[in-house]
Amino acid sequence: MTQPILGILTLYLNEAGLLEERSIYQKMTSAGRKLGLSVFVFTPKDVNYTGNTIHAWFYDPDSKTWSRRWTSFPNMIYDRCRIQRSYRFEQLKKFRKTYGHLTFLNRMLRNKWTVHRTLSKDVRFKGYLPATKYIEDSHVVSDMLRKYPLVYLKPINGTGGRGILRIEKRKDGQLHIQGRDQERRIIRPQNISAAELSSYLAPWNLESNRYIAQQGIHIKLTSGRVHDYRMLVQKNGEGAWEVTGCAGRIGAAGSITSNLHGGGSAATMSALLKEWLGDESKAEQVKQEAEELGVAIAAYLELSYGRLCELALDLAIDRKGGIWLLEVNPKPAREVFAQAGEKEVYRKAIIRPLEYALWLYNQKKSKKAKVKPAAVSDVQAGFKRD
Repeated sequence: MTQPILGILTLYLNEAGLLEERSIYQKMTSAGRKLGLSVFVFTPKDVNYTGNTIHAWFYDPDSKTWSRRWTSFPNMIYDRCRIQRSYRFEQLKKFRKTYGHLTFLNRMLRNKWTVHRTLSKDVRFKGYLPATKYIEDSHVVSDMLRKYPLVYLKPINGTGGRGILRIEKRKDGQLHIQGRDQERRIIRPQNISAAELSSYLAPWNLESNRYIAQQGIHIKLTSGRVHDYRMLVQKNGEGAWEVTGCAGRIGAAGSITSNLHGGGSAATMSALLKEWLGDESKAEQVKQEAEELGVAIAAYLELSYGRLCELALDLAIDRKGGIWLLEVNPKPAREVFAQAGEKEVYRKAIIRPLEYALWLYNQKKSKKAKVKPAAVSDVQAGFKRD
């Protein structure tokens, strides 16, 4: 019997064909073999649109080597493409437009601002969302600072902590500004007056670069380092949303973000939350509430945007145990669990998309079997439609 095939869609990082998550794809290929699922990796650049074939990458777990060969389209596509400022992202748009009718495990999620507005429509989530405004001009930032002593400025399509500014209003009226540039480099902290804010922000081109201003949550540990929590919510092998795990992230010294790529470190949620709240019972209550929130948000966003298979929620927890959703990441990394020493969570994080892919394949296969022969011709040309 022919095995179902999963194609992992990604983007090259440079002209040399570097793949960002090659080691993860190797683990997925090995795990897929054990589950009865064939896996290959490809990018939009590898697609022959005329022949509807793919010059794909195949990993051999036995020889531990990669090779390429032409192949037909897979039964399902797992989209791992992250936003990048290059022509390669334009190639991705063309691929999605041309082959959008195929079976994807996950559809595109919108930008930070649109996701915030979508979640704001549901009364269940309003109490978990920091106040957020779209920056149309510098007055928006000034208005936010009049309401909140701490404000973060974030690009709506930014990832990995790039281009984020933290502005804190001091008791003497001065504004303390820290941040990271687009290359994740820590910028020199400065104190400026409120009158100097507009000129300081001018080079950042917040309006043209599409930024939001977000109410800041005080999350500095006694060490002075910021921390937050990365929750991974995934579909399981029965097609249901489930929290795979949640780990704490501690930012590097002088960093305003906790991102591991920016020099941060990881810890188990239980240990970090107990230290932060000083109460083990309270920490357990907060953890349970956060997990219920994560599943509810994932299900709601899927209803709003189409099929999804996993989401990462970045959560801040204040000193009182209040939970705040900082942002949602549709293409989450898994390394935080490995670094936190949670090997079983890390293993599940890799396997669950494969288990869900098999469930989805069997669901579609079952539905196809029930279709009358006259209606099947549309499918026989190759690919299942959503």
